Amino acid sequence: MHNPLWRLIPPIQVNGSLQMAVDLWLLDQYVSGNHPPVLRFYTWEPVAISLGYHQRRSPQRWENLSWDGMPIELVRRPTGGRAVLHQGDLTYMVVMSDPDAGGGTGAKRSAMPGYEAICEFLIAGWRSLGVELQYGQARRGYHQTANCFATATGADLVLPSGEKFIGSAQLRRNGAVLQQGSMQLNPSPELFSEVFGTEGRVHSGLPVLSLPLEVIRERAIASLVESASRCFGVQLIPQPLSEREWEKINCLGNPNWVCGEDSQEGSEL
Repeated sequence: MHNPLWRLIPPIQVNGSLQMAVDLWLLDQYVSGNHPPVLRFYTWEPVAISLGYHQRRSPQRWENLSWDGMPIELVRRPTGGRAVLHQGDLTYMVVMSDPDAGGGTGAKRSAMPGYEAICEFLIAGWRSLGVELQYGQARRGYHQTANCFATATGADLVLPSGEKFIGSAQLRRNGAVLQQGSMQLNPSPELFSEVFGTEGRVHSGLPVLSLPLEVIRERAIASLVESASRCFGVQLIPQPLSEREWEKINCLGNPNWVCGEDSQEGSEL
């Protein structure tokens, strides 16, 4: 059943492990029927490298990297894909009913399940900012590189030049989907090269991407919230995470956190 009310969680800037705990908790709550669909945008503090769920190897030197005097955190995402440097980017997440589910257990699934149904709001939102995007094409060698942005798949969005701009990945569970993605806005070329070498950087020269990073993020979020409302045909209700929700999320993200009794208390939406 289509839910016309979605929750919009205002941007949160915390460490990567906690961001992943937030996303997983929201997915679990949606699957349990305690929470509506949700859209949120966030940044990572400190800077982090996230590894895809199935990415088992990464360079040992990544464990000793730093930025602005802080160690760069290594985090594993619950979704697939390759490594992403979260500096100068903007991350989005969507939790909703799996667009590719239905039709019984024998239903045929597409090669790129549900990506196009979700990514349309990204294409529309960035188009309003003067950035034209299209779906990438899967190429050989994707699994031979650690860098998510070194090559595109059909789940990713690329610029007309072919440069990858948004990388997305999914976790599907019990008829629901968590989709996470990183938008490479203005990463440090020096740090990007230190982590990945020279491959896969965005060299766009697009006017909007020449603005200060915080301005780009603010404009992108405003445009993408508007396009999500139109594309999904929903009303997005801003609602920050409550103290009680943070307590439950910390139980997932921090094993040393003292947790109270669990409850089936859901969102106010």
